[in-house]
Amino acid sequence: MRVQRRITPEVSAGSMADIAFLLLIFFLVTTTIASDKGLGMLLPPDKRIPQDLHDRNVFAIILNSHNDLLVENEPKNLESLKEEAKGFINNQKKKKNWSDSPKIAVISIKTDRGTEYLQYIKVLDEIKAAYHELRADALGISPEEYLALEEADQLDEKMLKKLEDVRAQFPIRISEAEPSAVRN
Repeated sequence: MRVQRRITPEVSAGSMADIAFLLLIFFLVTTTIASDKGLGMLLPPDKRIPQDLHDRNVFAIILNSHNDLLVENEPKNLESLKEEAKGFINNQKKKKNWSDSPKIAVISIKTDRGTEYLQYIKVLDEIKAAYHELRADALGISPEEYLALEEADQLDEKMLKKLEDVRAQFPIRISEAEPSAVRN
């Protein structure tokens, strides 16, 4: 009796490479890559702050490496920052050492290199909230309604004009000073 040798079937490797290549292309096309957005800040136009800016028109905020807040060289807490900023911005020459007008009021934020980002963001949020509340008060609406207007894609001409006027009346002027070295 003769032994029959079986011939083992071969798998074509060429079609496997084609399938792997097609799968690779499929996953590359369908995969979304998450990207960090960072802070959504609108940079001002390239207008330099005049050199003859008086100290009374600058609201100095210092955030040290221990996240302690100094406002106008006095220790403050974060809860009172928004109200003080609103008072400074909309002073209209009432207090002698505060801004002359909202149009020339500058809020300066200076940090140390050891300052936590979260604390910096909280300070920045309070300052922006102060501006939003002043603008909302000028329009006679709530801050939430004002923010909805800011986000709206389409506004009628009358509301758009009011929004532009209130933005001109209370321009957001925040100066971020270069962080200083950490001193322990």
